[in-house]
Amino acid sequence: MARWTKRACLLPMLMATLCGSIHAQAANTILIRVLDSKTGKPIAPSGYMVRGDHHSTIQIEWVQMNEDGTGALTVPAGVSVVSIHNSYDQSTEVYVNCDGEQQKDRIGAIWYSVSEILNKGIVTTNGCAKPKDLAKIKVPDAKPGEIVFFVRQQKQMEKLF
Repeated sequence: MARWTKRACLLPMLMATLCGSIHAQAANTILIRVLDSKTGKPIAPSGYMVRGDHHSTIQIEWVQMNEDGTGALTVPAGVSVVSIHNSYDQSTEVYVNCDGEQQKDRIGAIWYSVSEILNKGIVTTNGCAKPKDLAKIKVPDAKPGEIVFFVRQQKQMEKLF
C-alpha cells in the first residue's frame, strides 16, 4: 500500500511539472502586428526577419505567419532582446520601422526587451507620419505578449543604399 501511495503522489507532481513546462513555452510566444504609419491600418508583411541578443544572424524560422497577417514569434529560451523587421512584395525589401532614429537604418539595431513585451506589450512610436496624419490615427493598446509596429515602405533613394 505504501508503494502505491508514493506512486499516486508522484503522478500529480509529474503532471504539474509537464504542464508548467508547456505553459512556460507558450509564454515565450510574441504576437507581432504591423500597421501602416499613414493610416494606422493593419499591413500583412510578406515575411518577418528577427535577430536575437545582438547577433547578426536573421532567424526567419522563429516566426510563423498567421492568416490575418500577424506573426507568432517563438522566442527561444535565454533570448532577452529581439530586433524585428518586416519584408514586403515577396522580396528582401523591408519596411522602415518608424520608431528608429530618423528611420535611416532599415535593418537597424533597435532592440526590444522580450520580458517587457511578454509582461506589458509594446506599441512603437510613429515617427514617420506627418502631424496631420497622426491626428487621424488611433494608437492601439498592446496586450501583454504583443508588439505593434508602425512602418512605411522604403523610398526610392533609400533602396539605393
